[in-house]
Amino acid sequence: MKTKLFVITPPFTQLNTPYPATAYIKGFLNTKNIESVQADLGIDVILELFSKKGLIDLFQVSSSKFEVSNPEVSDNSKRIFALQDEYIKSIDAVILFLQGKNPTLALQICQEDFLPEASRFAQLEELDWAFGTMGTQDKAKHLATLYLEDISDFIVECVDENFGFSRYAERLGRSANSFDELYSALQQKLTYIDSILMSLLKVKIEEIKPTLFLISVPFPGNLYSAFRCAQWVKKHHPNIKISMGGGFPNTELRSLSDSRVFEFFDFITLDDGEVPIEELIFNLENSNANSYKRTFLLENGSVVYKNNSLKQDYKQSQVGTPDYSGLPLDKYISVIEIVNPMHRMWSDGRWNKLTMAHGCYWGKCTFCDISLDYIKVYEPVAANLLCDRIEEMMLQTGQNGFHFVDEAAPPALMRALALEILRRKLAVTWWTNIRFEKSFSKDLCLLLKASGCIAVSGGLEVASDRLLKLIDKGVTVEQVAKVTSNFTEAGIMVHAYLMYGYPTQTVQETVDSLEMVRQLFEAGVLQSGFWHQFAMTAHSPVGLYPEKFGVTKTTEIIGTFANNDIDYTDATGIDHNKFSFGLKKSLFNFMHGICFDYELQDWFDFKIPKTKIHPDFIFNALEEQNHFDTKPNTKVVWLGGKPLVEYFTKSKKGQTWEMMALTFHDKKESFVIQTNKSEGEWLVQILQKTAISNTKNYTFQEVKNDFEMQLEDFELFWYSKPINTLREFGLLVL
Repeated sequence: MKTKLFVITPPFTQLNTPYPATAYIKGFLNTKNIESVQADLGIDVILELFSKKGLIDLFQVSSSKFEVSNPEVSDNSKRIFALQDEYIKSIDAVILFLQGKNPTLALQICQEDFLPEASRFAQLEELDWAFGTMGTQDKAKHLATLYLEDISDFIVECVDENFGFSRYAERLGRSANSFDELYSALQQKLTYIDSILMSLLKVKIEEIKPTLFLISVPFPGNLYSAFRCAQWVKKHHPNIKISMGGGFPNTELRSLSDSRVFEFFDFITLDDGEVPIEELIFNLENSNANSYKRTFLLENGSVVYKNNSLKQDYKQSQVGTPDYSGLPLDKYISVIEIVNPMHRMWSDGRWNKLTMAHGCYWGKCTFCDISLDYIKVYEPVAANLLCDRIEEMMLQTGQNGFHFVDEAAPPALMRALALEILRRKLAVTWWTNIRFEKSFSKDLCLLLKASGCIAVSGGLEVASDRLLKLIDKGVTVEQVAKVTSNFTEAGIMVHAYLMYGYPTQTVQETVDSLEMVRQLFEAGVLQSGFWHQFAMTAHSPVGLYPEKFGVTKTTEIIGTFANNDIDYTDATGIDHNKFSFGLKKSLFNFMHGICFDYELQDWFDFKIPKTKIHPDFIFNALEEQNHFDTKPNTKVVWLGGKPLVEYFTKSKKGQTWEMMALTFHDKKESFVIQTNKSEGEWLVQILQKTAISNTKNYTFQEVKNDFEMQLEDFELFWYSKPINTLREFGLLVL
C-alpha cells in the first residue's frame, strides 16, 4: 500500500509566517515523488478563534463566570466581557487588516475610538515616542496587536490558562524530566482551545486520509498540542501511524525511556528528518523490513532506540527546495508587539525561511549544544544552488523576503550569495544570524546591503573579553564594535544577543558588560539587543564538563522523558536573577536613544560597583584607522554602471595633456571623476572587467598586474582621489 503523509506544525509558533520544518520535509518528499500534505494548525486555530463566530462562542463559554458578581474575575476581564459586542463587531475587520487585506482600516484604528481598549492600552503614552516617526500602518498594527493581546488575556483568565499566541501549555514542555504531569494533563477533558484544534484536525484527517502522520515539534510550547493531536488520531484512526520529529525531541528527548509516550506516538525520530522518514515509509510499505535511522519505538513493551539503517544522511544539495504549497500564506497575521526593531521583524511580515549552511562553521561556543548533529555537522550550500532555491520560492510564494535561519551564516558564503543575487538582478530582502567576525569588512557589508541584506543578529553574549575567551566565542568586544560599525554604516541593522549569569561571571563583569552595551548603543553601532540569562544544557561543553567552568550540577538524575536544561550552582554564589530587570530596563531606553547619561547604579535598586571600563573605550576602538594592506587574493568588484566619457585638454606652463572626465550615475546621485587619459582608459576597461555582471572575479593582484602592464605607480593611483571616490560609490575590495 502506497504511503500518504500528512505533516503538521501543532499550535503555536508564529502568527506572521509558517515555521519552516514542514516545508523543508515536503520539499524533500517532492524529490522522491512521495505524496504529502502539510498544515500549520497554529494559524488555523488562531483564525478560528479570532473571528466573529469564534468570539461569540468564546464569550458564551465564559458567560457563567459573569452571571453574578465574581470577586475571582479581574476588573480587566469584566470590562472585556462588558464590551463583547464591540469586540465581536470589529474582530473580522482587524484580522483582515493584519493580513494586509484591509489597509484603509488603519486610518480608523489610529483615531483611537474604533477599537475597544482594555489593560494592554495602558502603555499608550509611549506611542508617539515609539511611533512618532513611523507611518499610520505601523501605528495601527501596534494598536491592533494590543487589542488581540487584550482578548488573549481574557482567554487565559476565563477560558484556558494555557493559551499564548506563540506557545501553548509551554510549562508542561519545559524541562519535563518526568512525563507524569503532561500525561496527567492529557487524561483531562479537552480544553476550549483543544476542542477547536480537534475539530480542525478531524476535518483534515478525514479529507487527506493519510497513512503516516508526522508532527514537527520545534519548541516546548508545541508539545502539549502535539500529544493532543496524536491522542485524537490514535483514538479515532488507530490504523494511521504517527511520528514526532523536530527541535524539541532533537534536544530534549535523546534519552527517552517512558513507554507511556508510545500510547500516543509510534515513532520519535532525531536530528535531520529526511532519512528517518524515508525509512519509516519503507518499513510501512514492506512488512518484513526493519531498518530505522535514529528512531525511538516500542518493542515488547520497552522503549528501544534503533539506528541500524545503512543509508547516509542526504547532502544539503539533495534535499530539495522548501515547498510551502498548501499553507494559507495569505492568511498569516503581521503584528507589532514591542518596539524592539529586531523582534518586530520576527513578528511582522511574511518571510520565506532558508538555510545557507547546515550546522555551525565555528562550533566552539561553550554554552551551545555543539555536541548535537544539527550544530556539529557543518555543510554549506553552494551560492548558485541557494539562488536557484530563492528564485523557485519567490515564484511559489509570491514573496521576496528571506530569513536565513542559520546558527551562524558563514561570511564567505554570504559574500558569494550576495554576488550571485546581484549577478542575477534579483530584488530580494534578507536577514540572518552571524558571528561578529573581523572578516565583515566595510566593503563586505556594503556588498551585503546592495544584495538586499537589511539586518543581522549576532551573539555578543557577555561583553567581557575574559568571559568571551571562556565561552570560546573567538571575538573581542573591540572587534564586535568595529564589525557592528561596518554594518551600521552600510545601512544594515544590528541586533546583539546578550547574556548574563555565565559561570564564574562576577558582579563587576556584569556591570562592565552593561557599560560596554551602553557605549555601543551611544556610539550608534547597535540598534537592537536582548538580554537573556545563561541556562546550562546537557549537550553543551558547560553541561558536559561543568567542573571546567566552576559550576556543580545539582541534579544528576536523568529523567525518563525530557532532558536538556540542568540545574546547577555557581561557585561565585551570585544571584544573577536580581540583575534581570535593571539590564532589560536600561536596554529598552538605550534602544530609544536615551538615558546614556544615567549612572549605571540608577538602573538597580541594590548597590553595584562602579564600572572599570574607560568611558571612551568603544569610541577609541572605532577611531582606530585601518592600514593600507590589501591582500593580493581579495576580490575587486564594481557594483556601478558604465560611465559616460568626455575627453578634454589641460594646459599648464606651456604644456598640454589630455584628460578624461568620467560621469557616473547611481540610484541617488551623479558624480564626476577626472584622470589623465591613459589612466582613465585603463579605469574604464577595468571597471568593465570587474563589473558585478561578470562571472569571473578579478583579484586585487590581477588588477595590479593589469595596470602595471600598461602604466606605472599602481599604489599611487589606487589610493588617489578618483579611486577613493569610486570606493565610496561601489568599487569594493572583498
